[in-house]
Amino acid sequence: MAVSIEYEKSIGGVVLGVDEAGRGPLAGAVYAAAVTAPLDFAEKLLVGDWRGVNDSKKLTEARREALAETVKATEGCVWAVASASPDEIDRLNILRATHLAMRRAVESVAAQLGADAAERISVLVDGNPVQGLPFPSQNLVKGDAKSLFIAAASILAKTSRDTDCLRLEAEYPGYGFAKHKGYPTKEHLAALAKLGPCPEHRRSFGPVAQMTLF
Repeated sequence: MAVSIEYEKSIGGVVLGVDEAGRGPLAGAVYAAAVTAPLDFAEKLLVGDWRGVNDSKKLTEARREALAETVKATEGCVWAVASASPDEIDRLNILRATHLAMRRAVESVAAQLGADAAERISVLVDGNPVQGLPFPSQNLVKGDAKSLFIAAASILAKTSRDTDCLRLEAEYPGYGFAKHKGYPTKEHLAALAKLGPCPEHRRSFGPVAQMTLF
């Protein structure tokens, strides 16, 4: 099934597509993005400037970066990226922290839209249902490959997370964050065993919790 706006149109009103990036890594924040645009305008985007928008995992890094800039620069598109920190992940658990990042992204877009739009806002979120969102929501399994707004959100969340990994690489050299993006690769686990966790490692994740250097 190709990416479309059929799910957005079936909901109507102001629909925010929401997705996350970074649940699995051992370090860094978890990111979420929310994206919306007028539905009649979205039909034009689908076959125009956003023609290549898709599940971020299906795109090359260069293509993701280019599309992220296109989405952000699209007049009429309202978007936000938010995150939950490693400390929040350890305190809340990764699922609740992910939902917190999603709520922050949704609230940021809602604030940009203004109070007049509040009663018309609905959220279309990738994957499983999300608790605690401030507006009515529906979940869509594999929505990043079905919904245009969710796919756009997946791109913004992923590129924002990857950019933060470049910061981690600069601040904490030796772990290889720029390469593995914090995932538990053999290289990352070897560096973790040698160097111990850095301040951005998630202490509640098993491979980090097993380290003795804190």
